Parts: sequence; structure tokens; C-alpha cells
Amino acid sequence: MPASSELDGIIARVALGDRSAFRNLYDRSSAKLFGVVLRILKDRHDAEEALQDIYVKIWQRAGQYRPDNKSAISWLAAIARNHALDMVRARRPATRDIDAAFEIEDDAPNPEESAIRTGETGRIDLCLRKLEVDRAEAVRLAYLDGFSYQDLADRFGVPINTMRTWLRRSLLKLRDCLS
Repeated sequence: MPASSELDGIIARVALGDRSAFRNLYDRSSAKLFGVVLRILKDRHDAEEALQDIYVKIWQRAGQYRPDNKSAISWLAAIARNHALDMVRARRPATRDIDAAFEIEDDAPNPEESAIRTGETGRIDLCLRKLEVDRAEAVRLAYLDGFSYQDLADRFGVPINTMRTWLRRSLLKLRDCLS
């Protein structure tokens, strides 16, 4: 992912109707935004369709972006996230009768599942704490937040192959710790 100031300039050019800047913005941000949308919608086809709508919104709202409020990628991710959540909400059937609501299953985990998840989360956190701080942060950013190798290499100021090695070795340590 490019530096935020670079994306700021690209978005400013998009706001002026620059199609090549829009193409550039898409190339630089679509993988990240697709990951955000896919995580929410959990369906690749729906995520691909949503991404098209999201970039239409970005094209239309580029003039509203203010670099002093938040980073460019945060602004783009917020648009993607909000659109995906709107799609999820639109899928839910509207219930008019309160009695019908009693028949809807609760998606929340039962107490046993909740206890298992809490225990697993605790084990994972414990194992992550055994890693070096920067390695643990890189693992979280890569596998929970969807950062690419290049994003992480830029963020930590290391070559991309070093970042790949960090992540691979960290995952091996986590596997050993969890087994």
C-alpha cells in the first residue's frame, strides 16, 4: 500500500474526475477493500459485486475526502465496510409480528461454544505474547487485518522477503505453541 500522502493526492485527482487516477486508486486499494468486504459478506460473488458499487461511491464522494480527518486507506475502508454492512442489513427479512421474532434462531454461541472460544483465544494470545513484539504485531496485521506482505514490509521498514520470513517463522512458532 502506498504512503497515505500518495493516496491523498490520488483521491484529490479522482475528485477532479481524473479517470487514470481512479484506475491507479483501484489498482492500489482494491485488494485491501475486497478483503474487508469479503470478511463481512462471506461470499466471494457478493463481495465482487459490492466492490463495484463501492468504487462507484468512491468516484462520487472523492471530493468529500479530507486528509486531515483520517488516512486515505481508512476512509476507503470505511466506505467499503459501511456498504457491506448495508448489504447484510438489506438481506435480513423484516418482521412485522413480534411473535415471529420468537421463532428466529439466536446466532450467538451457546455457553459451551463461548467457553471453548474464550479458551482458544486465551491460548492464541499467550502464544502470540511469546513472539517478539514486532513479529506478533505483523502476524495480527497480516492475518486479522488483511495487510499484504508489502504493506507490512513498508510499515516495519524491512525488505519484503524478510517480512515473509518473519511471518513464516512466527506461524511455525505459533503452531508449535498451540500443539
